[in-house]
Amino acid sequence: MERITGFWNGIVNAPWTDIGIAVTIFLLFLLLRKLFTTYIFKLIIKVSRKAKSDFLTQLLLSFEKPTNILWIVIGTYLALQYLPYAITDKSFVLHTYRSILIFLMGWGLYRLSSSNSTFLKRFASKNELDEESMLIPFLSKILRVLVVVITIAVIVSEWGFNVNGFVAGLGLGGLAFALAAQETIANFFGGIVIISGRPFRKGDWIQTPTVEGMVEDISFLSTKVRTFANAVETVPNSTISKESIINWSEMTMRRVYYTFGVRHQTTPEQLEQCLNEIRTLLREHDGIVSHNFMVFFDKFTETSYEIYMYYFTKTTVWAEWFAIKEEVNFEILKILENAGVSISAPTRVVEPVVAYDAIAKEMGSSTQPEQAAPTEDLRQREQ
Repeated sequence: MERITGFWNGIVNAPWTDIGIAVTIFLLFLLLRKLFTTYIFKLIIKVSRKAKSDFLTQLLLSFEKPTNILWIVIGTYLALQYLPYAITDKSFVLHTYRSILIFLMGWGLYRLSSSNSTFLKRFASKNELDEESMLIPFLSKILRVLVVVITIAVIVSEWGFNVNGFVAGLGLGGLAFALAAQETIANFFGGIVIISGRPFRKGDWIQTPTVEGMVEDISFLSTKVRTFANAVETVPNSTISKESIINWSEMTMRRVYYTFGVRHQTTPEQLEQCLNEIRTLLREHDGIVSHNFMVFFDKFTETSYEIYMYYFTKTTVWAEWFAIKEEVNFEILKILENAGVSISAPTRVVEPVVAYDAIAKEMGSSTQPEQAAPTEDLRQREQ
């Protein structure tokens, strides 16, 4: 009977006014949470979408759910603080609330680092990575793992535990992993070097000591190149990042150079006339860079006078480059023909040389040896 009486007296004498105010505070925050998520947050999102950068919108959307829970956490804390029992002064309660706040912050960052986040999409767009590229999901996973590890470490530290052992364990685990997968790690960092340094992009024509062809894909472990034999060659990023890379797609103009010879019968006047007309041809051609060419009488050879040709086409497309080169060659042939000059080519001149057979020695003969019939010894001379 005494217990019942004590319980009843406790109920009657309880600070119902303070309890009522605490409950009111909690319900008020629930109402504010509802208003915020239904109206205010949507209005903020609508305004943020008008900004030039959509990072703010992505940030707000990432912290939407943590913010909804934050309203409940704040309402509960303020309601408990208003009660006359000093609950919020307890060390356990303070650590709990701080841990919840740390968790909500980590949750928001975890959502922000998803593969669909704005800054990762912008990174993919800047480096021309397609949707099938494995690099963006991999970077997203790395960021999320870092967020989870840091969040756990901060929460554990909040409760007074020493995290040095935890960090040391992570270091030893990372070292073991690095030793076991050093080739994979080397390929990954090679991919980071390629993507950040951007020596080439998808669709570029590259040449290295290892491979030559068109770049089809750049992943975090390897680069796929379609060779001119129409085969796809996969090169580890650790290999291609260490080699010298020629990016032919970066050409602003394409070079043509060669030599050809004219016969020694060409007079100096004819040669000079041909050189001047060829220079005029290159200077006036629409497909050739007019300020960057050379046409010179280069040297003497045993068979010809060598003429050196060096010029650039405005186009870098292979088929168009060949078409211009062919057109110029035909015009050069016409110039030489009109000047009476012939292209030199190796020729063979056959000269007959008379050879005599040895005089047969006959025992006891006093007659003169008969002259053998001549034969032809063919000597070949290139001119």
